[in-house]
Amino acid sequence: MDPKGKYSPYGAVRLDDRKWPGRTISAAPEWCSVDLRDGNQALATPMSLEAKLELFELLAGIGFSQIEVGFPSSSQTEYEAVRALIERRLVPDGVWPQVLTQAREAHLIKTFKSLEGAERAIAHLYTNTAPLHREIVFNMDREGVAALAEGGARLMRSLAADCGAEVIFEFSPEGFSSTEPDYAVEVCDRVMNALGASRRNKVIINLPSTVQVSSPNAFADLIEYFASKLPGRDCAIISVHPHNDRGTGVADAEMALLAGAERVEGTLFGNGERTGNADIVTLGLNLYTQGVDPGLDFSSLPTIRGVYERTTGMRVHERSPYAGDLVFTAFSGSHQDAIRKGFESRRKASAGAWYVPYIPIDPSDVGRSYEPVVRINSQSGKGGAAFVLFDRFGFDLPRAMHPEFGSLVKGRAEVEGAELSPERLRELFMREYVEVREPLRLVRHEIIESGQERASSVRFSGTIASEGAEHEIAGEGNGPIDAFFNALKSERVEGFAFASYHEHAVSAGSDAKAVAYIGLTRNGAVSYGVGMDSNVSIASIKGVLSAVNRALRTG
Repeated sequence: MDPKGKYSPYGAVRLDDRKWPGRTISAAPEWCSVDLRDGNQALATPMSLEAKLELFELLAGIGFSQIEVGFPSSSQTEYEAVRALIERRLVPDGVWPQVLTQAREAHLIKTFKSLEGAERAIAHLYTNTAPLHREIVFNMDREGVAALAEGGARLMRSLAADCGAEVIFEFSPEGFSSTEPDYAVEVCDRVMNALGASRRNKVIINLPSTVQVSSPNAFADLIEYFASKLPGRDCAIISVHPHNDRGTGVADAEMALLAGAERVEGTLFGNGERTGNADIVTLGLNLYTQGVDPGLDFSSLPTIRGVYERTTGMRVHERSPYAGDLVFTAFSGSHQDAIRKGFESRRKASAGAWYVPYIPIDPSDVGRSYEPVVRINSQSGKGGAAFVLFDRFGFDLPRAMHPEFGSLVKGRAEVEGAELSPERLRELFMREYVEVREPLRLVRHEIIESGQERASSVRFSGTIASEGAEHEIAGEGNGPIDAFFNALKSERVEGFAFASYHEHAVSAGSDAKAVAYIGLTRNGAVSYGVGMDSNVSIASIKGVLSAVNRALRTG
């Protein structure tokens, strides 16, 4: 592949005193969703009327106060969607429905006819100002296209005066990113004058990167240049509408805000023509992670995603920021260990500022759970499986057990050649450590405590099954575990010493169970066992027997 001669570098605007690189975003912009228009026209199967209305309700619920609801002059379906919102009184107070129209008389007339009975609306006029459109599509020079836009603006102002609704005007020089900067300023200035722009009645000047042709920093320079050169800047709201041809739609929007833009048009999850629009979910939550309230409610992100996928037929990718199935998931062992330690640290600190390695946002803030944060496959580390057992089922394995259990899980994942679900991990844990009944099985038992306050003893007696035969055992000690340990010696179970003991409760209330983790040493090797019972002493005895069985089983 050789691009020379076929493609040329973008001719960036010269801006020697740019201000935007030193700024930060400290407040959310005005948001406008274009899911129902720009997003809808990009679908292989456009939304039905009812699907459009359902998505409109979702968008309003999220907090969008400006929603582009359609292009009513483009088709009867689009026209009827606008009429349905108005006639069924589905537009909440404070929400401005936005309609798009070309700068042509027939389109403008039908657009305002669709708004009959509306209380308020944003009338969005557009004309493509880029050289390719002027020369190939319109066959007009610069003055001809500017006059087309200016004439459309005059007619729109006249129609708005008679429509009975409160109207905000918007103009887009479509193809702005490819338009000569000085010419874009000239056209927008003429349109603003034709619309009667003032400080009291500002016009939205929407600057679309209809096709991305530059890096985000060059787009920011273009926005700053435009805002500094527009004669009626204080009578305009500078808006941007980034597309995503170069994969930098979100970056374009963020840098444009630094450069002076006050408003962003985009879609949920970036749906739109070709590679899509700027993703407002990502933009909003990027602000949120910097401590800036985006003014949009994404606290039920799985619900939002569900409605979006159902109404559009699109699918949110597994790696889509914040909403994808795998974005709060770690398979890597080192990542899992860091995340586990981060959650432990946060629990000890009792909340406070969010700081967990590899996870820039608290999953619960967007309606996600912690369960999928660590997922297990053959790449997982020693602490990942232990984290899942604790996070999902409440088993708090001692750290010394992590390498052994992690190795067991990794081996099983390699054999199965697939990710292991939390339920599969629990099954492996129970089978390997809790439900170990060979070669020794406790058939029955009795524990009798005796003695005084300072000197007490415990006697354990019971029956052990081994190799098809049952044997009576008995022993005494200073506690149930010691007594049981001594009783096992009658079965020639010798040479073991305690290495570690941990216990805790799982669940709560009347169904609470104790879990005891026992580590025994024999011939320099450590064997771990786990016991569960409603009685902590019996759980410990079961844990000892599990550890003994596992040691005997491996020789």
